[in-house]
Amino acid sequence: MAEINSIRKVINSIEPQSVMEGAGVRLRRSIATRQLDYLDPFLLFDHFGSHDPVDYMAGFPMHPHRGIETVTYMQAGSVRHTDSLGNSGVIKIGDVQWMTSGSGIMHEEMPQQGPDGHMEGFQLWVNLPAILKMSAPRYQEILAGSIPEIMPEPGIHVKVIAGEYAGQRGPATEIAADPTYLDVALDPAASFTTRIAADHTAFAYLYFGDGDFGGTFASATRLLIFGAGETIQVTADKIGAKFLLISGKPLGEPIARYGPFVMNTQQEIMEAVKELRDGTFIKHG
Repeated sequence: MAEINSIRKVINSIEPQSVMEGAGVRLRRSIATRQLDYLDPFLLFDHFGSHDPVDYMAGFPMHPHRGIETVTYMQAGSVRHTDSLGNSGVIKIGDVQWMTSGSGIMHEEMPQQGPDGHMEGFQLWVNLPAILKMSAPRYQEILAGSIPEIMPEPGIHVKVIAGEYAGQRGPATEIAADPTYLDVALDPAASFTTRIAADHTAFAYLYFGDGDFGGTFASATRLLIFGAGETIQVTADKIGAKFLLISGKPLGEPIARYGPFVMNTQQEIMEAVKELRDGTFIKHG
């Protein structure tokens, strides 16, 4: 049993794999690969972005989801989206789209280049518990201006998207996994410490710079999985560090997955495919 307040050590370091998704979008994937298939409750983690529009402009035309939540966080450029709930709009730099697919949703995500051609962001898939897999879909569009940005001391900048840090709660709420989602930027040699629930799966995605993560040195880009304990501690090296810190409560349930569908049994997957073919996939709208 971990000691109270013990520092979480890195138990696995994942190098992102280059993949092609959608209609031809190049991205780097750290969860949902041969090296790391599933990190309960997290099903997928992608880092997308390029200065060459050819790498992303084909986008992700209309496609279905069931049984999961998708979280898109933009760093540069924008993504235009539409869905079967009637939502449409553009998420821009610093914005977050937290979509709960529940029983089924169809949506389209089309990346748009920024003024310099650069487009960059992250997408996370979070599993839903069995009791919520057929719930009504829900969509949260979180604008950058509503995300608390905290500077607890010089050299440390923290954006709180979900969960709590330094007494501030993020705007993404009522999420089954009770997640923490922080975007942390550290100046050279700055140190960051925070508490994460001992029963939560936790990982960091280092997307710039380098530093010490609970005793393990890492350079961008890496996904770092933390072991037992209650405290995350990171110290940036000479050029500073930028990373996402994400945690969530494991479900401990069986999963069956087929592309954009994640359910608990293969029979449920077959039903989703049949409903998509029959035109009965969308249950709410």
